[in-house]
Amino acid sequence: MRNDPRSHGLWEMTAPAAPITTALSGAEEAEVVIIGAGYTGLSTALHLAERDRSVVLLEAVESGFGGAGRNVGLVNAGMWVMPEALCSELGEDYGTRLIRFLGDGPRQVWEVIDRYGISCEGERQGTLHLGCGTNGLKELKERARQWQKYGAPVHILDERETAAKLATGAYSGSLLDLRAGTIQPLAYARGLAHAAVAKGVKLFTGTPATSIGRNGADWVVTTPGGTVTAKWVVPATDAYTTLICPEILSQQVILPYFNIATQPLSKDLQARILPERQGCWDTKEVLSSFRFDQKGRLVFGSVGALRGTGLPIHRDWTRRSLQTLWPEMQDIRFEAEWYGRIGMTANNLPRFHKLNERMVTTCGYNGRGIAPGTVFGKLLAAYICGEVKDADLPLEPSTPKAMSVTPLREAYYELGAQVAHFFTARF
Repeated sequence: MRNDPRSHGLWEMTAPAAPITTALSGAEEAEVVIIGAGYTGLSTALHLAERDRSVVLLEAVESGFGGAGRNVGLVNAGMWVMPEALCSELGEDYGTRLIRFLGDGPRQVWEVIDRYGISCEGERQGTLHLGCGTNGLKELKERARQWQKYGAPVHILDERETAAKLATGAYSGSLLDLRAGTIQPLAYARGLAHAAVAKGVKLFTGTPATSIGRNGADWVVTTPGGTVTAKWVVPATDAYTTLICPEILSQQVILPYFNIATQPLSKDLQARILPERQGCWDTKEVLSSFRFDQKGRLVFGSVGALRGTGLPIHRDWTRRSLQTLWPEMQDIRFEAEWYGRIGMTANNLPRFHKLNERMVTTCGYNGRGIAPGTVFGKLLAAYICGEVKDADLPLEPSTPKAMSVTPLREAYYELGAQVAHFFTARF
């Protein structure tokens, strides 16, 4: 996209085409106008269209341009925060609601994929959270204990069982979550876009929203080529917010994350490394992740941005890490590399915001956008249609509260990732 191979990398190389769209020209009217065609915006639009509501969806670039087209592709349940800590933060009532709501997220992703026949390389064999050392395994055992209280199908694998699934003895154990899996993330976003358009959603791309104003009781969203008048407006831009509702972004610290894809591995290596195709990430503070795509490319990633001095540092770290884990990869070639933005809130939990009268959004997925974006989009649609009231929500409605010294924190994370990757192969 935008002739930048490091924006979407492998995912743009292998995703089915997006629906044919044009930029907005002239005046449109709808019951709901949504800004941003990522997972939240697309899911909200699709679920509103299923209820026969008229929807205009505005996207500044192309469907999936933001985090939806750049992420690792892990369809995870829950958030980074452990269940008990989540309840401590939100209170038992809201905490339990959010745990169950997000715990059911992967199932709802698979349901949407099946209902609309979305071709996105879905793998439903779970994910493996990998323990690094004694403390890492201890953390996973505690996480498993807490999730099992809610009936989640999560299981601890010991060091030997983990090594058998990965063909490496680098990890002290792992947590297998059978609710989860992997997808081709941009293909999923484009599949949602096709489904929404087929249901009657008017999707305009190359159409940034430049302002939001009022015309009596209605909202008017202005773009370079026209306007949209609607009763409801949903700003679904999250970490890629630019011109409108900057308060959405002000409450988040941006964490850069990159991925590098290898050439397709040999059949022998594919049979030994993740033969069941789980997606993986580890317990390190500067974590790493890996998973296969459908053609047998290993997608390996970590915190950092592929720009400036970070480009050679992270690329070299990836090569050294792969060779440490699997010595057979001494001469491995890379086929694609890309990076994106993760919005991190102060407590690592998402938000449900009532920004104004009939202006609502959810945001702050903290690197877990696929399942939360899907289920929160469905929730927003139900809320707009009056099927869900404030008292029924899994989060208490709120207004954004800006973080302090955000640019300094972001620079610290980007530089810190470079330092960590320069001095170690991480394993």
